Amino acid sequence: MAERVGTLSAREARLAYWMLAPTLFVVFAIVLVPVVLALWISFKPVSLADLRAPAPVANERVLEAPEAPGDELILRLTMRNGSQRIDLDDVVWTKTAPAGLTLRADDPRCAQDGREVRCAFGTWEAGYRETLELTFAADADYFAAGAPDPRAARTAMRGRADNILTNFSFTLDNYRRIFAAPDFWASLRITLSYTFFGALGSIVLGLFAAQLLDRNFPGRGFLRGLFLFPYVAPVIAVAFVWAFFLDPFSGTVNALGMRWDLFDQPINFLGQRAVELTFLGATFEFPVALATVIAFSAWNYFPFAFLFLLARLQAIPAALYESADVDGAGPFQKFFYITLPNLAGVLAVLFLLRFMFLINKFEDIFLLTGGAAGTKNLPVLIYDEAFARADIGAGSAVAIVLFGVLLLFLLLYYRFAPESER
Repeated sequence: MAERVGTLSAREARLAYWMLAPTLFVVFAIVLVPVVLALWISFKPVSLADLRAPAPVANERVLEAPEAPGDELILRLTMRNGSQRIDLDDVVWTKTAPAGLTLRADDPRCAQDGREVRCAFGTWEAGYRETLELTFAADADYFAAGAPDPRAARTAMRGRADNILTNFSFTLDNYRRIFAAPDFWASLRITLSYTFFGALGSIVLGLFAAQLLDRNFPGRGFLRGLFLFPYVAPVIAVAFVWAFFLDPFSGTVNALGMRWDLFDQPINFLGQRAVELTFLGATFEFPVALATVIAFSAWNYFPFAFLFLLARLQAIPAALYESADVDGAGPFQKFFYITLPNLAGVLAVLFLLRFMFLINKFEDIFLLTGGAAGTKNLPVLIYDEAFARADIGAGSAVAIVLFGVLLLFLLLYYRFAPESER
């Protein structure tokens, strides 16, 4: 009987795996395929121009048109290799000549078979250019057809090139360049600072909001809905609202700060890299723009933490707080000895999720500062490398480094986090 049960359990387990196989396949395809492609491209010197396959280019111009049977038609071909880096092999130009035109074979590479004119040019090196003049003799049939323009006839030009994206030629130049660039290490520090403090700030605000709305009072439902606004509002809209409020010339924040004597002069919150502050006799530089985008991130995403924490707070038995009241515990004691231990698991998961989301965050910083004033994180650096500098290989290399940082964080989390909180 035990053997039969074991066999049935094994069959049920296999059936469950087979039923989950399509879902697992889709998930792995969505996650792994982009990573594999980025890893592949990161070892190749690929630019935006390389995404379009190199091809030969030919422009045609009629230098001399015939006026009577027996006259010549001269067609000039201005040709070039469209790539400055890749050679083209087996370059061939073909044209279906209008009836009544006969090629005079001045160039051994060109021949005519019926109405089909074919020129085989062989191999063109990168950046190759050539001008070729083809001479045709026109007879009565050409004029009987109305002396058509030969440029309107069917023309084809083709060539074969080694595809830089699919060949097996690899290089470490992309990684050497990004690791040697000071922008990369600065962006890495900014990414870690932005991610850590942004995640921490959103969780702290979410915890404060959850504590505030955990009790019954009139209007609690309205406030709960209002607290979700930063998360559900379009990020482009709230980013421009923040940019307007923080504008150094016409912004509300600077206007109120100057009116209430909080600022000696307007502060460019989104354009000033740092300001010197003195605290307890020590002078240090405070990163104004970076702190501003961190504050925006904390405000924009605290409702995410608020929902998780509020749900967990309402699951804490009220008897624990009643017992603490009987024992004479104060608000801070109840928070540190009852609330916080019960929220530890949720807080760990929230920090992990916010860390993963923020380390890949691009649009917030790009909309607010464009990566200027010491706010360029790794996603913005990827954009600059891949599109502003048209270096897809370097951008992919930075993306792989970013993936490695995230993977390292996940491994550390699963290595040291308690098993009950994973």
